[in-house]
Amino acid sequence: MKTALQNVPLNILLADDDRDDRYFFEKVLKSLPIPTKLKMVNDGAQLMNYLSASSNDLPDVLFLDDNMPRKTGSECLVEIKRDERLRKIPVILCSTSRGDDFANELYENGAHYYLHKCDFPELVKCIQMALAFLEKNPYQPARSKFMLNLQEASA
Repeated sequence: MKTALQNVPLNILLADDDRDDRYFFEKVLKSLPIPTKLKMVNDGAQLMNYLSASSNDLPDVLFLDDNMPRKTGSECLVEIKRDERLRKIPVILCSTSRGDDFANELYENGAHYYLHKCDFPELVKCIQMALAFLEKNPYQPARSKFMLNLQEASA
C-alpha cells in the first residue's frame, strides 16, 4: 500500500448505496491529513463491474458497505477474495450490524477490518485509524484487532 511518506494520493474506493453515507465519507477523507483520491459506486453489482473493468486502476483500499441492493458487501467480499487479481486489495467492511457471528464470517472471508457505522467525529477517527493500521501492515490483522472502534484507538 502507498504510504503517507510517498505523498502520493491513496486510491480509495467506496461502495455504498446510501447517498448521505457517501457524502459523509467524502467529507471525512477531506478532513484527514492523508492525500486521497476517492471513487464511489452505488451497489455491489456496480462495484464488481468496476473492479472487472479497472484492471489498471485498482484501489489501494476498498471501503465496503454490507447492506446494499443487488449484491451485498459480504457477497462482494467473497468474490473479491476468490479473484487472484483482486484478493490483495485491503477491504474494510462497514455495517450497522454488531454481531460476533457476522464479524467472524467477515474475518474468515478475508476482510481486513470491520467498521461499525457511527457518527461523524467517531467515523473520522476510525477511518484514520484504519488507514494508519493498513500503512503499517497491509495484511489481515489478528482477529482481536479486526473490529475498529475508538477503544482500539486508545489502546
